[in-house]
Amino acid sequence: MPSDRDDARDDGPDSPSSAALAAAALPADDLPDGLLVAGPDGKVLVFNAAAVRVTGITADAAIGRDFRDVLPLHDAEGRDWWKCLAPYEGLSTRTRHPERALFLPDDNEVLVTASYRRDADGAVERFTICLRDALYRARQERDRADLVSTVAHELRSPLTSVKGFTATLLAKWHRFNDDQKRVMLETVNADADRVTRLITELLDVSRIEAGRLEMHRQVVDLAGEARKVIAGRVAAGDAEDRFRFHANGELPEMWLDPDKIDQILGNLVENAVRHGAGTVTVVVEPDAHKEGAAVSVRDEGEGIPPEAADRVFRQFWRGPGGNRRGGTGLGLYIVKGLVEAHGGAIAVRSAPGGGAEFRFTLPAGAPDHAS
Repeated sequence: MPSDRDDARDDGPDSPSSAALAAAALPADDLPDGLLVAGPDGKVLVFNAAAVRVTGITADAAIGRDFRDVLPLHDAEGRDWWKCLAPYEGLSTRTRHPERALFLPDDNEVLVTASYRRDADGAVERFTICLRDALYRARQERDRADLVSTVAHELRSPLTSVKGFTATLLAKWHRFNDDQKRVMLETVNADADRVTRLITELLDVSRIEAGRLEMHRQVVDLAGEARKVIAGRVAAGDAEDRFRFHANGELPEMWLDPDKIDQILGNLVENAVRHGAGTVTVVVEPDAHKEGAAVSVRDEGEGIPPEAADRVFRQFWRGPGGNRRGGTGLGLYIVKGLVEAHGGAIAVRSAPGGGAEFRFTLPAGAPDHAS
């Protein structure tokens, strides 16, 4: 049985085994991160598609060359990283290097990790380098900063109100009549609800990003859920003639999480009321393209520019002019995550009568998929 060293032997003096490359490169191209594997002589054996994308170096230009020439990295002080690291000449007990931000010759930042495979004598048999584009990390850091800023802004107002009214009531309870006390306590209660909603949104974002949304499926009357959401808006004070509902055709049996469906519909209807204008129309119908259901929520406002259609479901997206009109900017991001957790899809387009139309589709579930 051939050893790992035999697998990595050269067909010629400068080129690695074509069989080894074929075996290693195919699955390597499926990896989301860049991968460079060097053999015992430092020559590149594997240079996957993600590494090509991150570095701009073709696989043909990399394979068979010394990895230090293919990937000349330097640190923030401009020092040659491979001279500092000396991976083949350093301690034989080293097995890996933690992630570090380094720079390509064009000064693009990449995140680099490395690991060793050694023989019984401690000599390097394989040196593996993983690369990630630092733009993703920068995006994550900006998103975290935006999240902190948003949370601070959204919490400040209701908590200030709660603190002010409770302090006033505690200090001057006997100076107020019952009606005044009731108004202040109702305000405190409403602000506490705002804080609770914000915390719920943050937890939803965390679960969506971590892929930890729990689904509790059961048979759901989708049209009935939509009617219930509209009735709740009317009971909360919205004009009844602001809403229109249509149920077109018979739906298949839908196994869905009712709480999450209420959250999806509630967020979309609230978005249409807050950011749209005119009548808000909700349409529930069979999905014409595959077995399942489709739900559309339309308004008669200014609509969403076509060039922004791909961005509306990102965290903290704001409409033209950055008009907040209340909210955290997380609602549509959460809606997309909840729809996709059901195996569905959502998109936005221009409504038939103007305005925006958010349309999502859900596959028909089955009892054995319920949790």
